[in-house]
Amino acid sequence: MSDIIHLLPDSVANQIAAGEVIQRPASVVKELVENAIDAGATEIQIFIKDAGRTLIQVVDNGKGMSETDARLSFERHATSKISSAQDLYSLRTMGFRGEALASIAAFAQVELRTRRAEDEIGTSILISGSKVESQEYVSCPAGANFMIKNIFFNVPARRKFLKSNQVEFGFIMSEFERMALVNTDIAFKLVHNDVELYNLPASNFRQRIVSLFGKNLNQHLLSVDVQTSLVSITGYIGHPDSARKRNAWQYFFVNGRYMRHPYFYKAVISNYEQLLPAGEMPHYFLHIQVDPSTIDVNIHPTKTEIKFENEQPIWQILSAAVRETLGKSNAVPTIDFDTEGAPEIPILHHGQQVEPPRVSYSPDYNPFASSSAKPSNHSHRVDYDWTQLYKDFQSNKDMPMTPEEESGEIKIPSKINCQTSVENMTKVSSEAIPLSIPIQETSRLIDTGIEHLQIKGRYILTSVKSGLMIIDQHRAHVRILFDRYMSHIQDKKGVSQRLLFPEMIQLSPAQGAELLSVQEDFEALGFDISDMGGGAYAVNAVPAGIDGLDVSTLIDKMLETATQRGGDVSVDVHEVISLALAESAAIPYGQILSPLEMEKLISDLFSLTAPNYTPDGKTVVSVIGDDELQKRFR
Repeated sequence: MSDIIHLLPDSVANQIAAGEVIQRPASVVKELVENAIDAGATEIQIFIKDAGRTLIQVVDNGKGMSETDARLSFERHATSKISSAQDLYSLRTMGFRGEALASIAAFAQVELRTRRAEDEIGTSILISGSKVESQEYVSCPAGANFMIKNIFFNVPARRKFLKSNQVEFGFIMSEFERMALVNTDIAFKLVHNDVELYNLPASNFRQRIVSLFGKNLNQHLLSVDVQTSLVSITGYIGHPDSARKRNAWQYFFVNGRYMRHPYFYKAVISNYEQLLPAGEMPHYFLHIQVDPSTIDVNIHPTKTEIKFENEQPIWQILSAAVRETLGKSNAVPTIDFDTEGAPEIPILHHGQQVEPPRVSYSPDYNPFASSSAKPSNHSHRVDYDWTQLYKDFQSNKDMPMTPEEESGEIKIPSKINCQTSVENMTKVSSEAIPLSIPIQETSRLIDTGIEHLQIKGRYILTSVKSGLMIIDQHRAHVRILFDRYMSHIQDKKGVSQRLLFPEMIQLSPAQGAELLSVQEDFEALGFDISDMGGGAYAVNAVPAGIDGLDVSTLIDKMLETATQRGGDVSVDVHEVISLALAESAAIPYGQILSPLEMEKLISDLFSLTAPNYTPDGKTVVSVIGDDELQKRFR
């Protein structure tokens, strides 16, 4: 029997490794930028087309590679960052597995141009599907220039697995933000579809945060700086006022490497529990420096999970650092005592004798004495003509009096005297109203009663044939507004309401790019937004019916929702935008509605084709049947 075990070809092994190393275009960007950082680059330029499907180009001014190194870099497990197993316990570089370039070359068309500073001429290598097509000498600047074209061109299933361009570019932006935040001494440039999104110069950490996430965040950053023999923690946490319900910017960096750590996340969040409403999350950007020998970064394929040797002490130090920062910045509310009207307590000085308080009084004062004493010289009493008050009384006095008034007896009806007989009551009632009321009038009187009842500013109760109907007023209004906004987008007939003074908003480059992609949908809803340059936008008009809403917060929420849940077709984006706007503009919980408003809400709700559920599947209407009501009273 022949042997059945054999070695896989390098091309097949590279494709298998690519399943772990490279999941999507964002992974390619991460690996190439990390290589550029390890090469000592001070400027890194990233060019993206079609969210990485067509082109991913990374240009750096690092040390470059020689002809031999350029060719060898695409082999499996080829690396310059580690040489022995002991190096795994002192890692200070990013990519060290030696599988990134080999995996990328297995499913894409790769072109590399590189040159060292000491060389006069560079090297160009073209690889397609792990096959080297050409290698030649070229003239190029010092550094490296990687061009990755047609990713997953030879793996149709993997290419079909990719999300929409909107979603995939969101992953690229996340990786870019992580690398730009941790490497503040490097200048970054990001261009997507020939549109420059970021051009970040070398700066400090705070300036880099502001450049990435907007100027509005600058005033909400609280500095954290703790130095111990075990760990060093620096960075910034967000003020409780800047917390968000979703998509909060939360970053941990350990020795210059991005990390996700649920345990350390709890150390930060636990200090905000009493400061934030339920569901809101704070921002934080924290650098953690520890001895590389005390951590293990080789426990996850993406290298975003790190195992610490001293997790418990670091947790305590991190929690105390966050608590101290919040206390110093007066983010934690203090106890304010009401001192208005309180007596002042004098301070007893050393050697001072305490004397009892003295009471001063006049021994000649008599409270029962007549007030006929002469007024003092310093007081003056104004004389009023009190006779004018009795002028009308004197005129009415001459009128003739009734017999009861002449005798001085005025009869006040008592409870007993008011109890008339049944005959008298019948007689009086028969004289006041007709004996019979038409049936139409009876129904009219019944209909004027309360038909709908609002409970706790949240639910509307109404009676139906099958029992008792309970309607969630906020969800019902969301359902109504969603259908209305969807029809506006489809018909492009959104009603705009011009603002007297345009609302200025500040968007990050990523948000600006997202706004550009969905601008037609915003205009169909009724928004009129103009670009003022420098990330500033002027909102000239908003959809009618959203008065009182914060325009900046509303647009930010809609853009974030569209970025996260953007689908492959435009209809999905329309639904996302309409739902975000409807949830913001709907009637809030706690608002008291008049009977006419409740009637209008119910009539609009049941005029829809699907009134029972919100667009995201939440229950709007619930009916308690007659049988269930009867069971409750047995």
